Amino acid sequence: MAALARWCVQRRLVAVLLWLLAFGGVSAAAVATGTAYSNDYHVPGTESGRATELLQDGFPGLGGDSDTVVWHTATGTVRASDVEQTMTRTLDEIAELPGVAAVGSPYDKQGAGQISEDGHTAYATVTFDDSAENLDTGEAQAVVSAAKDAEAEGLQVELGGSAVALTESTGGHLAEIVGVAVAAVVLFLAFGSLAASLLPIATALVGVGTAYAGIALLGHAMTVADFAPMLGMLIGLGVGIDYALFIVTRHRRGLKRGLPVAESITNAVATTGRAVVFAGATVCIALLGMLILQLSFLNGVAIAASLTVILTVAASITLLPALLSFIGMRALSRRERRRLAEHGPEPELPTGFAARWSAFVERHPKALGAIALAVITILALPTLGLRLGTSDQGNDPETSTTRQAYDLMADGFGPGVNGPLTLVTEVDGGDDKLALDNLDATLRGTEGVASVTPVTYNAGGDTAYLTVVPESSPQSRQTSELVDRLRDEVLHRAETGTSLDLQVGGMTAGYDDFAEVIVGKLPLFVGVVIGLGCLLLLLAFRSVGIPLKAAAMNVAAVAAAFGVVVAIFQWGWGSELLGLGRAGPIEPFLPVIMVSVLFGLSMDYQVFLVSRMYEEWLETGDNRRAVRIGLAETSRVINSAAVIMISVFLAFVLSGDRVIAMFGIALAAAVALDAFVLRTLLVPALMHMLGGANWWLPRWLDKRMPRISIEPPESRAAHERLTDVVAELEKEQRGDVRDIAG
Repeated sequence: MAALARWCVQRRLVAVLLWLLAFGGVSAAAVATGTAYSNDYHVPGTESGRATELLQDGFPGLGGDSDTVVWHTATGTVRASDVEQTMTRTLDEIAELPGVAAVGSPYDKQGAGQISEDGHTAYATVTFDDSAENLDTGEAQAVVSAAKDAEAEGLQVELGGSAVALTESTGGHLAEIVGVAVAAVVLFLAFGSLAASLLPIATALVGVGTAYAGIALLGHAMTVADFAPMLGMLIGLGVGIDYALFIVTRHRRGLKRGLPVAESITNAVATTGRAVVFAGATVCIALLGMLILQLSFLNGVAIAASLTVILTVAASITLLPALLSFIGMRALSRRERRRLAEHGPEPELPTGFAARWSAFVERHPKALGAIALAVITILALPTLGLRLGTSDQGNDPETSTTRQAYDLMADGFGPGVNGPLTLVTEVDGGDDKLALDNLDATLRGTEGVASVTPVTYNAGGDTAYLTVVPESSPQSRQTSELVDRLRDEVLHRAETGTSLDLQVGGMTAGYDDFAEVIVGKLPLFVGVVIGLGCLLLLLAFRSVGIPLKAAAMNVAAVAAAFGVVVAIFQWGWGSELLGLGRAGPIEPFLPVIMVSVLFGLSMDYQVFLVSRMYEEWLETGDNRRAVRIGLAETSRVINSAAVIMISVFLAFVLSGDRVIAMFGIALAAAVALDAFVLRTLLVPALMHMLGGANWWLPRWLDKRMPRISIEPPESRAAHERLTDVVAELEKEQRGDVRDIAG
């Protein structure tokens, strides 16, 4: 690490140019190739997956995305001549637009069912040539614009569907701008130097920007969800600024001790830089743990997010040293530079609130530990009611056209029309066709079914499907129960004596199958992530207790963060107020991704806090002193880093995307609890209570384990010239946490 830092300092211009070249080259390639994101939740081998495959093979024309144009009249009916003329003309115009394959009008003979019983609401189906993820946004926008042009007084026109959702206005880059701005303010308050506060942000932006463009290229090679770039940016900005903050803080400490600029940078990268690399590695390991689930949808998310973390870590230990060498002593504020010139090098002794808090925790470990545990337990309770399911356009903000179209359809035709179920089967012979023709009567008498369409056969007559409209909404528990009822009872009886093998597909069925697969693999996934994290900490700190406490703390942070998410998004506590739509279930893929990210981020603060304690423990062998000094010296920078990360994560609520907002709130809650409750309260309290047992390791294991170092103790010989000054100042210093009796 030291050699790498020296190279970056000595060839600082080359290092900066290489990063700018990488950023520019990858960005140019991403612009040239475009994006190819895909939200493919289908899991091979599940019933809904087989239904989709059968439908695509038997009915290739149904492969395009199907959206709806809904119109509603407050007075009169949609059959009024002026309304019919206006909407017929509009639908004809839409049918001629590029990318549109067909338009099904309610004014055609076969469209009678597309007008509500009260005559105030009607809808048309717009089928595109391709699926939503492959559509050009401009084509979808043209449809929206044409439909909206038909609006007039007394005539409301709204649109729903996956393609239309692509056109919904989000917060743009407002989330990133707000997050970065708040981070800049916090850094300036912490450093007092404009140059020093801008460097962590510049480093993170270059690393995240390169990764953002790289994810766009990755989408052409594998399945990458459309929210992966935003998720990567969210994680990258948070950890990138924090990692740079830790290194800059260490560098500033070296300058105050009188080290030359180059030596201080090298020392910061060689020590804190090791912790940064280790922390980044734990985040990547947690993210890549998703690969064991063997779900292509999650594989792309895991690799995309890991790529962002890797590039932010690389920027922190290569680009940042080069930039620090450019600003020289300006990493310190003017007051700090003036004081250094007048009084010479001074040691940074932990005083003030950090020292008093550390001593307070040492005096009352049991009471404070109990309070922290109670807070985490209360926040984690809602997690027991976590429900995975379909979050659809009914959860969009009230002002969005997709939400209004959803509500109009539900009011006019029943909630189930927004998420019909599709029954697909291969057909072999007359007996199968006879059974299918009789099936609609059975389905209509099934509890929870609102209506059933006639059976449709493909051109060859070997595949057929029919659509079942539930009485309840796609995200309702009753719809999930209907899916189970059809699979386990109704269709099983209908298939008796035939060769039919009816598969149930559709939005709710697909999400339920996806959730079932994930829940089944979740114990293995969590076990692997925890196990690998504990192994890394075991190697780093050579202790059995440290990894076990870290695992427990990580589980606590994840559970509490899930509790906050359930309260806001599933129970609806403030979701509408935040512009995130009404309450609904949690997407099945969110727990896995959140567990990965939260475990990785939780490990960061554990590494930075315990590495300083470990350093003091190696020097003195005094656990109480090690915990006291470790907490006092790291709590301020950890809290500053936490405020930055929380600000960045919460800013992404402004993105207008429900999924990204879930990630933002979950990560912000986890970091807040981790930094202000767990790492600065519960962890040190437990370590005080456990005493020397914190660092216990069986001798036989100690002999067989390889030795790695995260942040080795700084060599006292490297600062011999400061010894006399430090000793003199320590005699004059009063209230130093180092001198507080245990």
